Amino acid sequence: MFRKLSGHGIIFRYNVDMITVGGLDVYKVLLVDDEILVREAIGKKIEWNKLGFELAGDCENGRDAVEFVKNNQVDLVLTDICMAHMDGMELSRWLYENYPQVKIIIFSGYSDFEYAKQAIQYKVSEYLLKPVTAKELTEVLNRLKIKLDGMRKEERKMDELKKVYHNYTKNEALIIAKILSRLVTGTQEVERSLYELKEMGIGIKGTAFRVVAADIDVYSEWCENGSNGLKKESALMSFVVENISNEIVEEYEAGLVYRDSDNRVCMLLWTDTPQRFKEIVPNMCREIQEQIRMAMNLSVSIGIGCYVNTLEDLPKSYESAVDVLKYRYSKGNGLLIDCEEEIKEGNFLELEPKLREIDAALKGGDEAGLMAVLNSIERWILERYVSRNKASSYLNQVLHTIHKCVLETDEDFEMNEALLSKTAEAQGIQSAMKLTREYAQKGVMAMNASGQTSAERQASLAMDYMQKNYGDCELGLNQICEYLNISTSRFSSIFKEATGKTFIEVLTNIRMEKAKYLLRQTSLKNYEIAEKVGFSDPHYFSIAFKKTTGMTPKEYAREKE
Repeated sequence: MFRKLSGHGIIFRYNVDMITVGGLDVYKVLLVDDEILVREAIGKKIEWNKLGFELAGDCENGRDAVEFVKNNQVDLVLTDICMAHMDGMELSRWLYENYPQVKIIIFSGYSDFEYAKQAIQYKVSEYLLKPVTAKELTEVLNRLKIKLDGMRKEERKMDELKKVYHNYTKNEALIIAKILSRLVTGTQEVERSLYELKEMGIGIKGTAFRVVAADIDVYSEWCENGSNGLKKESALMSFVVENISNEIVEEYEAGLVYRDSDNRVCMLLWTDTPQRFKEIVPNMCREIQEQIRMAMNLSVSIGIGCYVNTLEDLPKSYESAVDVLKYRYSKGNGLLIDCEEEIKEGNFLELEPKLREIDAALKGGDEAGLMAVLNSIERWILERYVSRNKASSYLNQVLHTIHKCVLETDEDFEMNEALLSKTAEAQGIQSAMKLTREYAQKGVMAMNASGQTSAERQASLAMDYMQKNYGDCELGLNQICEYLNISTSRFSSIFKEATGKTFIEVLTNIRMEKAKYLLRQTSLKNYEIAEKVGFSDPHYFSIAFKKTTGMTPKEYAREKE
């Protein structure tokens, strides 16, 4: 049984056994014909789903079809030839040039050979002359489904190969890094490492070797202090450092670059002319530091290990390169140290007399003298190569000297264990010395207040702290109590007992007195004065000022005129 749609050349048979193709892939079809009846008939009478296709849309001309393909996934286009605006051949040419993966079936009442030639030129899959039966079209679709399945299978195979290759290249870099790390640290026999590198297509040559270690300063400090919060960010940044270093090392033809398990970037360098090393390695490292600074605005510290003449001695070079990085604590970030250069390491025995000077200054109430001693200690450390451990050990002695001396006068003067930890974990010697000076100042104030009651001493220390830090908008009860190592409830009680006022009242009065001075003696704007006396909100400053003085800052400033 069949029914012909008159005038359109498409014949559809009912009750035809449809051939289905297995598989999960469904291909999207676009139908293009200027006759709506033809589009409707094809849409209804072809069992697309059974065939493994989905009718994604239909268009009445090639121009509309172009826009549809641009905005939708299409695997197959069924198109008539004769249409307004853009005919089927023009559409086929456009698809061939822009979407060559899209299959094309042309059906037409024209049997002209020229059309057939163009169809071949544009890689048209099928050229069907009207009238076309549903059975014919179904058979064509089945054949195309097999082809499309084969293409899809090949695409997937290629995608999988790309993934495998990507993983391989990624894993290859990791494998090479592990081999080099084992070689450089001496955790694997040299012969074994060389064999494994050879299997990866890598050879090591030369008669002299050096290992270079590079750390991103900010991340290495966090790592030293046991922080894991920025591990991923550290890994990403060290990857960039590795790539920059690798490019420069390749330019110099100096060796290999890899990352170890701690995200430290290491370089295994070799040469047949050791004198060349002396000339180029420091320059190469400075170039790496500069490129990283320009690319990421990060400082990198680099240690250049000692010369070794055999691969078996590489661990000596590696250890010396890593070891000198510890001097970053005293010498600062962006460090570049060549182990072959003379390193003047500090001997803290030279500073033993300073401990006696600290004791004498405290007992004499000489705050200026005490600060002078601490400044001289800092200068001594900065001028030498000092590790964190040695510096922390010495500063621990300084803090205990201060505590012991003050304790003789003020039995309530405590050694805060948190202070010892903060000093030991400080990023550099400057930060550690700042904490030491603050503790020394507390000691001086405690000595000066030795004739007072415990409450009076605590209040006096608090008043002195407020006088020095009133400009800090974050200054509050918790900060004061942390400084004094006392609970907030205990402090509030003894402070009110000693002064007759609350902490807030006293702090506000200090700030208002400073504000009045600035209003009388300077031409600063209100918001500038507010900021200088510890108010982050100028409006709130004006309210507090009027509440205290009965005048606004502007009214008060006019009075000086």
